[in-house]
Amino acid sequence: MWHIPARAVGASALGEGQWQFRVWAPAHERLDLHIVYPSDRVIPMEREDDGYFVVTVDHLSPDARYFIRFADGRERPDPASRFQPEGVHGPSQVVAPFAAWTDDSWSGIPLSDYLLYEIHIGTFSAVGTFLGAIPYLDDLVALGVTAVEIMPIAQFPGKRNWGYDGVDLFAVQQSYGTPADFAMLVDACHARGLAVVLDVVYNHIGPEGNYLAEFGPYFTDTYKTPWGSAINFDGPENAEVRAFFIQNAQMWVRDVHIDALRLDAVQAIMDVSAQPFLADLARTIHQTAADLHRHIVLFAESDANDLGLLDPPERNGLGVDAQWSDEFHHVVHTLLTGETVGYYADYGLLEQLARALTETFVFAGEFSTARRRRHGAPVRHIAPGRFVFSIQNHDQVGNRLHGERLSHLVPFACQKLAAGLLLLAPATPLIFMGEEFAERHPFLYFVDHGDPALVAAVRAGRRAEFATFEWQGDPPDPANPATFMMSRLDRSVRATGHHAILYALYRKLLGLRRSLAPLRHMRREALAVTVYEESDTLVLHRWDGDAALLAVFHLGNELATQAIMFPAGRWECLLDSAASPWALSATPSAVPAVVEGDQPASVLLAPCSFVVYTRQPAA
Repeated sequence: MWHIPARAVGASALGEGQWQFRVWAPAHERLDLHIVYPSDRVIPMEREDDGYFVVTVDHLSPDARYFIRFADGRERPDPASRFQPEGVHGPSQVVAPFAAWTDDSWSGIPLSDYLLYEIHIGTFSAVGTFLGAIPYLDDLVALGVTAVEIMPIAQFPGKRNWGYDGVDLFAVQQSYGTPADFAMLVDACHARGLAVVLDVVYNHIGPEGNYLAEFGPYFTDTYKTPWGSAINFDGPENAEVRAFFIQNAQMWVRDVHIDALRLDAVQAIMDVSAQPFLADLARTIHQTAADLHRHIVLFAESDANDLGLLDPPERNGLGVDAQWSDEFHHVVHTLLTGETVGYYADYGLLEQLARALTETFVFAGEFSTARRRRHGAPVRHIAPGRFVFSIQNHDQVGNRLHGERLSHLVPFACQKLAAGLLLLAPATPLIFMGEEFAERHPFLYFVDHGDPALVAAVRAGRRAEFATFEWQGDPPDPANPATFMMSRLDRSVRATGHHAILYALYRKLLGLRRSLAPLRHMRREALAVTVYEESDTLVLHRWDGDAALLAVFHLGNELATQAIMFPAGRWECLLDSAASPWALSATPSAVPAVVEGDQPASVLLAPCSFVVYTRQPAA
């Protein structure tokens, strides 16, 4: 039996074929439960305090389907439906608790152990389903990641979508499989030591199949988001709206054993109340984690460079555990590609890369040209491991005109350099599916809306977004199934040529993160960065006691010789990205194999390359 919170919404299994149905609809005086399968019957629901309606039904089959019927005869899916087998407009289906869990000994992993790998279920495998992802989990273990981050799976219209148009937040996307299928994927991850992060969207609801406003004041006209009406988190009757979303988060954690939630675009969660929704959510999930004796992590996506997300409540913060920080991506991308359009206009300096590595935020109160205002605040006391860095993710790839990956934009040497910067940086790294072997296919934006007017609006909106970047041409049609098919991974190349070398390099670097203390321990007081502008070189020094690592990154396009001051001790070259086995041909390393520190050492650096030296503590 799953955990049933007080005033649980949706259909809850009580045992012995008995089910409880509860819906919040404060503007209505009457609601009926219309069971449409396996038999047809209409059962009045009892109105409770605060606008809830409830009914208990005996002898109900575990695959029963139903609608909620209004007094005027309109029928809608349950707002907290656990499954929509016929899509967003069809009947809801009751879902029995998954009974085949094998992860009783699993308690999750701490944030410090997270090495993230982001996937989209529909394009991660040829079949595009939950069960279709399971055969590839061993590959992720072999790669060296510790957590699978899954793009949103809440029920969306049609069969193809990124997931950010979800409308039934408690239901898994039916084209990906059943709730039991998703539970089996989570259980399979845990069996292999992989944590599961689920991307959830609490800033808006998708447009097609969105019936929440017919039930109650879930939305507000006070604010607008870029994607539609804002959720009513601080207006009249917001308490039950908050409870709905918090129950959703608790369901994923308690009933589906999710280890972490990635909260999408929290800057669009509009809430000026003294007790913000995000603080309520964080407090509840942390208490749930304590009750379950599990590690549960809340990641927030935000572009605001605002530490209020991560500060604890006693510092007037929201208490979220970690957040995405895209500025590292922007700096690396601009330095390697030379692009300076759109928001990339703010970036492109080696000093900014140094700042991202040491201070996380590039903009901490300075004027932003792209935003035309001052932006951000200093990081101060927040540990760097509480920020997620990437060089590719679904947004930064998929929101390009042609969905180009970094492997389409820069030479192989620069791809290796970017991997080194990401995986040696003092932050939690995120790898986007296929990045590790230079996936050849793009990752494009795709939808499967049933409303032609909505499809036309999506096409127009995409063209308007791309105008900021001055990209030429028209993007692939988001509604064309071929656009979706082009976005599927092609693992056939992973064992050949530069694809195999890059894959081996990712494995090597992830192995270093797990084995070397200076990389495991992410502390601002144990890192330093030196920039040599004249040679386009940056040196990252990280240490833990006497153990230390020195990484030299050369972002120039020509050979360069740079005198580098190594701290005292004996330094051994661990990796040279320009030499064998990381080169396309048998190439010996041109850098010193051993350096005695406390004096400058001359290092010959190949174009767009990096070298790693380590110093081991004295025995």
